[in-house]
Amino acid sequence: MPLEVEAELTLARREGRLVLAGDERRYGHPLAVDFTAGRAAHRRRFGGGRGQLVARACGLARGVTPCVVDATAGLGRDAFVLASLGAEVLLVERVAAIFALLEDGLARARADAETAEVAARMRLAWGDAARELEAMVAAAAFPPQVVHLDPMFPHREKSALVKKEMRLFRTLAGDDADAPRLLEAALDVATHRVVVKRPRKAPPIAGPAPRHVLEGKTSRYDLYVHRSLTAE
Repeated sequence: MPLEVEAELTLARREGRLVLAGDERRYGHPLAVDFTAGRAAHRRRFGGGRGQLVARACGLARGVTPCVVDATAGLGRDAFVLASLGAEVLLVERVAAIFALLEDGLARARADAETAEVAARMRLAWGDAARELEAMVAAAAFPPQVVHLDPMFPHREKSALVKKEMRLFRTLAGDDADAPRLLEAALDVATHRVVVKRPRKAPPIAGPAPRHVLEGKTSRYDLYVHRSLTAE
């Protein structure tokens, strides 16, 4: 699989991890996917369980643990939270370099005693969800009860963007100008609901209006519900 990395960014293996690195003055420290330590480990232990916004949005409740397609996997953080709460998750990523980071992070998580069980519930697919979501879900034989979307929100040039990590990520992924098409694909595939993460004050994605909204301090989830999730 070719890794189409911007010339100013490079993939390299450092200290046992695959990292994406650029000029540290512009991009900060090299970027890696690590589910075994740092933010992911802290959130797994102390994040708030099924009371977390992403868990509530995706319908994880007492006796209800749906299968979730994370169609904009990114660095896998939301997917890891859902998997740590018992959900089977299919992660879809279309940027080859980010897919490679995810693949490396999952391999290390599967080899770690503390995260192996969680990582075993995470499966990874490479492709463009806006164009190929139905085919990828079918190929994985994965039940798409919930589709989770977190499209990159176009930023204003004068905004403070920017954590350096996000600047690096945007260099690769760009803005998701095809978000309306992605939402349409998700609505066609999800059997129960589509959940879309947005900045709290941002408009919904162009298309049908969400049926429910869950708001947090800085972000919210727009919920598009086909039918209710029920306990097995």
